[in-house]
Amino acid sequence: MNATAIPATVFDIRRIREDFPLLSRTVHGKPLVYFDNANTSQKPVSVIEAVNQHYREHNANVARAVHQLGEEATAAYEGARDKLARFINASSRNELILTSGTTQSINLVAYSYALPRLKPGDAILTTVMEHHANIVPWQLVAARSGATVKAAPINQRGELIVEEFVAMLTPEVKLACVTHVSNVLGTVNPVREIARECKKRGIPLLVDGSQAVPHRPVDVQALGCDFYALTGHKMLAPTGTGALWAKREHLEAMPPFFGGGEMIREVRFSGTTFAAPPHKFEAGTPNIAGFVGLGAALDYYQSVGFEAIHAWEQQLLGYATERLREIPGVRIFGEAKEKEPVISFLLEGAQATDMATLLDLQGIAVRSGHHCAHPLMQFYEVPATLRASLAFYNTREEVDAFIVALLKVRKLLM
Repeated sequence: MNATAIPATVFDIRRIREDFPLLSRTVHGKPLVYFDNANTSQKPVSVIEAVNQHYREHNANVARAVHQLGEEATAAYEGARDKLARFINASSRNELILTSGTTQSINLVAYSYALPRLKPGDAILTTVMEHHANIVPWQLVAARSGATVKAAPINQRGELIVEEFVAMLTPEVKLACVTHVSNVLGTVNPVREIARECKKRGIPLLVDGSQAVPHRPVDVQALGCDFYALTGHKMLAPTGTGALWAKREHLEAMPPFFGGGEMIREVRFSGTTFAAPPHKFEAGTPNIAGFVGLGAALDYYQSVGFEAIHAWEQQLLGYATERLREIPGVRIFGEAKEKEPVISFLLEGAQATDMATLLDLQGIAVRSGHHCAHPLMQFYEVPATLRASLAFYNTREEVDAFIVALLKVRKLLM
């Protein structure tokens, strides 16, 4: 958690914050402190303007017209695919299916890849720390196929017990699924190690990368997984954007999940032939403006640089964790050796929702609840936690304001 300090000339937080207009607003008469970034990130001006410009100057449908506007819209939309392919180091742009987000991406794999292959007695392996999006789709296809879903355990520090996960990679397991970074704990899982063990056994691995891509460089080829799902709105882009990266051989073998326009070669009532991946999986009109915004978001990340982003966020995580530990009665959930800037906690004797409501009155935006991770809450034997999730545009001063507000809340509730 202790990263090397970043010189102000390299990482100018004041200048960066000027790029995010919403950060300057007030809430309940107090300056906003936005610590709900794991829920959704704020958007820089460049993303907002890219979407605005698309609708003002280039609005048309993609891949359906030869007129100038259609060509411009298609170039911008497909340009976002190219940028994203480079961003995660895909070997080909055609391995990248553009979706509405991680949830759709995982459901695509569940219904198009897993369901046709599952039979009674088979199993899907996931972990206790997963988001519901990496649990419920597997339960649905397991119920239809007669398969089961197994969950590998974690320890009290919120770390996956890797040897237990590996031991559960038994012959009946047909697919393994793991989050890259926990949305509740911030834990970074050793995906490369897990992928190696899966490959030894011939078991495909799907990775939920929603909470990883906003904070660290991701190289899908180096990770060695088979599927990687991500969400745009957590990484500065508009909502309704995301992607599924998959190895080419899987995409070639998978049948379409949705049917409609654009994903076909030829339609006859005697039968339909489908387009090659990725378009085989992209039926209908997509969120064109959203992906134009995603392309701008990727440009913004590249301009700042992940080395500087990661170092700054690790400084903030360490500082916020230390300050929280100073408050009597605070219990922190998830203290893995390697984690991203997410802190889930509770204050002894206080309800998470009450705390979040009172913090909001002080201008502090945090998340309370089960965070779409019921099994993880059950593991810690709590109904909910409070979650402060940070981003590279947050500051130490905001952490201090958060702590001051939390101390006020503590007095009110104790």
